[in-house]
Amino acid sequence: MSSLEKLKRQLNYDKTFDCVQCGYCLPACPTYETMGEEKHSPRGRINLVKMAGEGRIGLETLREPLEKCLGCRACQTVCPTNVQYGEILEGAKHALDQNDTKSRARQITEDLIFNKLFPSRRWMNTIGNATWFYQKTGLQKLAGRIGLTSLAPLNLDKFEAVLPAVPSPMERSKTPNFLEARTNKKLRVGFITGCVMDSVFHQTNKNTIELLSIAGAEVVIPGSQTCCGALHAHSGKMETARELAKRNILAFEQTDVDYIVNNAGGCGAMLAEYHHLFKDDEEWSTRAQRFVNRSKDVSVILSMLDGLEFTKEINEVVTYQASCHLTHVQKVTIEPKALLQKIPGIRYKEMKDYDRCCGSAGIYNIVNYEDSMDILDLKMEKAKQTSAATIVTTNPGCLLQMQLGIKREDLEDSVRAVHLIDLLMEARPVFKRETNGQISALPFEGQAYELMNE
Repeated sequence: MSSLEKLKRQLNYDKTFDCVQCGYCLPACPTYETMGEEKHSPRGRINLVKMAGEGRIGLETLREPLEKCLGCRACQTVCPTNVQYGEILEGAKHALDQNDTKSRARQITEDLIFNKLFPSRRWMNTIGNATWFYQKTGLQKLAGRIGLTSLAPLNLDKFEAVLPAVPSPMERSKTPNFLEARTNKKLRVGFITGCVMDSVFHQTNKNTIELLSIAGAEVVIPGSQTCCGALHAHSGKMETARELAKRNILAFEQTDVDYIVNNAGGCGAMLAEYHHLFKDDEEWSTRAQRFVNRSKDVSVILSMLDGLEFTKEINEVVTYQASCHLTHVQKVTIEPKALLQKIPGIRYKEMKDYDRCCGSAGIYNIVNYEDSMDILDLKMEKAKQTSAATIVTTNPGCLLQMQLGIKREDLEDSVRAVHLIDLLMEARPVFKRETNGQISALPFEGQAYELMNE
């Protein structure tokens, strides 16, 4: 195979011919809206990939346009010819990674982040515990007061300021590996804890497990699961992404569950496309497809169980910022809003372009901070038009981004951002118990999680 043929294969060059350059993707693309250049549109990027595959431009020409892409996949939803933009994007990023001449320092940094940090539950737990210590001891307030946080690289001080309160190491250690259904069991599900979700948003994970239990699901949390591999795949490190996928497939094959549940739109999108990682491996492709068929967002499972009622009114105007990957990859659009509107007192007001990217996009808002803030500012203008007191989302990156937007707009005293699961828990869910043929709704007081650790 010639070097050009090998490059074409890496780039998924054949898929670029599905694009007829019609331009339907342009109005859906956040970076085209804010940057206004063809190379920052989906069709422009596809054309560049095609040209690189034909040897008409150098591969390095792709780097800046691709790194500026959010990967939100909104273009796929509106595309009339079903162009698989996600596969083209990841293929091109893989080709860039494989053909990149990296310095020794960059190799060490990437190895630390992609091979040591994110796949390691121990390291992610350490980060969570260190964050708790930083917050609990007052170091966070002190660092902010004397200006130390401003020395952080990549504008990390902006995100540090909007991190949620992290539970103590003792509370985090109480995570069970199994939780029985609190009512008559309807399903047996496995739960994906995630990396960032479990280290920084542990309370949301805890609430997810409890809500599933209340609604009638038996929940299994395999200890051998690992990072979903999304960050690796989106950075072109496909070999590592495949290895992480294999570990998760193996972990959940041993659980005998009906569904595999996640509560993070970005992670869920990666899980939903595991089969694409193994297109040249028949055995793992089949196993990955079985995994994909069972992988569901928590909102889908809660809606399927239909076992939740809520007893506390939340008398607020609420709007919804949809996770791009939940919407455009997992194709989940109805269930989150339907669950929201079951909460008594809610006055739901839909944000214009609620399904357009907020600019978070994994670590995009860190490595492309200014571009991300341009997109966030547009989003916040639309959020303010709803007069909502609560902005709900379903992904940790989106949640931090919206909290940052609230801070940038100086709305911290009047507006909050919250994960859908946490708002459902705030509304005091009840579970139903059947006794002698009679169904009665009993109040839930947050005991299920602790009961499994007695």
